[in-house]
Amino acid sequence: MNDLEAYFNANNKRLINKFLHYFQVYERHFSRFRNKEVVIVEIGVSHGGSLQMWKDYFGGKAKIFGIDVDPRCKDFEEENIKIFIGSQSDRNFLRETITKIPPIDILIDDGGHTMVQQIVSYEEMFNSIKADGVYVCEDLHTSYWMKYGGGHKRRGTFIEYTKNFIDYLNAYHTQERSLKVNEFTQSVDSIHYYDSMIVIEKKRREQAPCIEKTGNISFSIDSPPSPLIFRVFPIYQFCESFMNYIFRFLGINRAFRIPENILKKIRRY
Repeated sequence: MNDLEAYFNANNKRLINKFLHYFQVYERHFSRFRNKEVVIVEIGVSHGGSLQMWKDYFGGKAKIFGIDVDPRCKDFEEENIKIFIGSQSDRNFLRETITKIPPIDILIDDGGHTMVQQIVSYEEMFNSIKADGVYVCEDLHTSYWMKYGGGHKRRGTFIEYTKNFIDYLNAYHTQERSLKVNEFTQSVDSIHYYDSMIVIEKKRREQAPCIEKTGNISFSIDSPPSPLIFRVFPIYQFCESFMNYIFRFLGINRAFRIPENILKKIRRY
C-alpha cells in the first residue's frame, strides 16, 4: 500500500471519490515530484477531498489549484489551495485562468468527463505544462457512454481523439506527408494508457531518436549467408515495399505481404 492509498483509506476529511487502481498510477508518475516546489492543477473539485490529499502527498512546498463550475467549491480554499470557478469547456475562462497560475507540473482532468470538456481542457492547457511535467485525464470510460457523448469507435470521443497522439509521438519515423512532426512530437516522451485513464509524460525531443551500436559483430555483414531466403530477401523486401507504395497511392487500407506458401518454398533451399 502506498502513501496515497493509506491517506485515502484513513481519510476523515473531505470526500474523495476515486477508482482504487488510480493510486498505483499516481505513485508511478507523481512520486518524483514529492517534497518539491510543484504546481498541481486539478480540474473537478467536487467536495474538495482530493485537493487535500494532494496537499498532504506533495508536501508543504506544493501549490494546489482547483477548477470547478460549482461556486460552492470556492469555500474549500485553504493554505496552498486556490480554486477558480468556471467551466472547463469555456476556452476564454481557461485562457484567463492559465495567466493566474504558474507553469504547471501536473495537470489532472477529473472534471465533467464529457467529450467536449476533455478535448477543450487538453487543447487549452496542455502547453502550459512544464517541459518535464505530467498530464492526466481520468475516467476515460465515459468515451464509451452515450450520455457523455461516447460510444465504441465513435468519432469525436476523447479516446479516439487521443489515439492520434500515438501517431504524433512516432512522427519522426513517418515516410508520408500526412503525418508531420509537430509540437506534441517534440515535447512528449511517453503515453501511458490505463483502465479509464491516460497519462502523458513530457520531455523535449528536438531531434529524431538515434540508434547506436556497441559490442562485437558475430559474422561479416559483407558476406551474405548461403540459404536462398537470405539471397533473395532484398528482392522480396523491395517487392513488398513497392506494392505497399501502390496500395497507399490507391487508398487501399491494408499492407501487402508475400504469400506464406511462396516463402515456405524459398525456405526449403
